[in-house]
Amino acid sequence: MSTDYTDHRLAIMGAGVMGTNIAALALGHGIPVVLVDVSEDVLAGARRTIAQKLRHAQLMGVLPADRPQGELMTSLSPHDVADATTVIEAVTEISETKAQVLTEVSQIVKPGTVLISNTSCIPIDEMAAWVARPDELVGVHFMNPAYLITMVEIIQGSGTSDTTMTAVTELLTALGRKGLVVRDAPGFVINRLLHPLINSAAMLVAEGVASVEVVDGLLEGCLGHSTGPLRTADLIGIDNLVDSLNVLYERTGDERCRPCDLMLDKVKEGSLGRKSGRGFYDYDRGI
Repeated sequence: MSTDYTDHRLAIMGAGVMGTNIAALALGHGIPVVLVDVSEDVLAGARRTIAQKLRHAQLMGVLPADRPQGELMTSLSPHDVADATTVIEAVTEISETKAQVLTEVSQIVKPGTVLISNTSCIPIDEMAAWVARPDELVGVHFMNPAYLITMVEIIQGSGTSDTTMTAVTELLTALGRKGLVVRDAPGFVINRLLHPLINSAAMLVAEGVASVEVVDGLLEGCLGHSTGPLRTADLIGIDNLVDSLNVLYERTGDERCRPCDLMLDKVKEGSLGRKSGRGFYDYDRGI
């Protein structure tokens, strides 16, 4: 691996919110991307989303001006990742789904290919049992939007090799990102703190203590949060949050991580956040 962006070929498994975010980041830094999903309709939508994100990134001036944009290839076949130097798994936060994807990919890629999981909460050591070479597996928690947020959380499993850690650092440098390394645990640092906070904020709204706008306004105005927890929930995707909270609750027993009824109701009615046009806020009406 190298910090030279031309030496990297990235494959991303999963064309959802984070898959398209990471793809836009890589393409904007000149790195070619193979994006794999199970639906051509999803991939068609992903191509449009990535183009929008790249335009936004260019308008914000956050992409290197001296690099040509990387080439995007989309595919329905995991076998198209065989020549990647790094594969990033960015599928939904459900153990069975991640296990299926990581098991298959680890058998396709060549030894020495780094496998990154963009896991929200599932421990890396748990995932290590699913791959052919556990020493090549590491967690990298990109934030949304990945092309704007320059810090990432790196999760080193007990079996993650020093070679893999060096390779990940080099890739992140080529992407213009900085990482802080944490030890493996359910939810790691960011989501072990953030997800229960969002769940508690939703509980306060459900109990009638305050409106969505007031809860967010207080955390922004009093605590200096750039975005309140409930607008953050809409950005992440409320369905993704519920999946992650379930992972945390199952693995820690922390009652703060049991998804509250308001969050569950929003998922049932399809109010998932920005991606569906409505969540805690109504984006169809621009609020």
